[in-house]
Amino acid sequence: MAETSIEWTDATWNLVAGCTILSPGCTNCYAMRMAARLEMMGAGKYQGLTRKSGVRAVWTGKIAIDRKALEAPKSWKNLAKFSSTQCPTCSTPTSRRNFVRDVWLTMGDTPQYTYQIVTKRPDRMAELTGALPLLRYVWLGASVETADYLDRIDDLRRVRAVVRFISFEPPLGSVAGADLSDIHWAIVGGESGPRARPMDPHWVEEIEAACRRFGTAFFFKQWGGKNKKAAGRVLNGRTYDEMPAALA
Repeated sequence: MAETSIEWTDATWNLVAGCTILSPGCTNCYAMRMAARLEMMGAGKYQGLTRKSGVRAVWTGKIAIDRKALEAPKSWKNLAKFSSTQCPTCSTPTSRRNFVRDVWLTMGDTPQYTYQIVTKRPDRMAELTGALPLLRYVWLGASVETADYLDRIDDLRRVRAVVRFISFEPPLGSVAGADLSDIHWAIVGGESGPRARPMDPHWVEEIEAACRRFGTAFFFKQWGGKNKKAAGRVLNGRTYDEMPAALA
């Protein structure tokens, strides 16, 4: 477990290293930069996960599964209310299906935590988790960055979960047409870092309006930018830290 500054969760449980670039939201992924640094420092499981593309590191598509991390939640001392979790949802060989099953077994044995799993591949999530037990404290989500990927919300609706959520991180365009029916939580956060792309405040307001229309809890994470702390997370004079009703 690693404590985190992510506003909508308390800790991270990293079971998987590596990924595959899928859509424009991946362009400035902080995890690519981190993996490249850790590889340079000699960290074993990060070897070969990134390659240089110009001045930046990008994913090679290689995935490293960390089976040793499976048992970690059973020994956490400082109990975290939420744990944001990475799962291998990008492809489905038998080994990965079995690993996802093993992750579910661990989560089933540790109901004192709430696990939040988010992916850009909710179609694969629905396929991988369809036969697994429905755990009330496992929240399943999808990431959407522009209107071109609103179909991910439709795919997420097919996922069996007590809480389904959308991470609009980072918004790269208007998603005014988003259908949030049967979506319990929406998170919005502008991109941060040295190459952060700007976020139009109107895009955020559109998502908040959709949340009100569909009864979805709204969480505004940050404006982002090169200095996200300075930009803050105040929207129209207030902060929004709404959580799904299931939490209560």
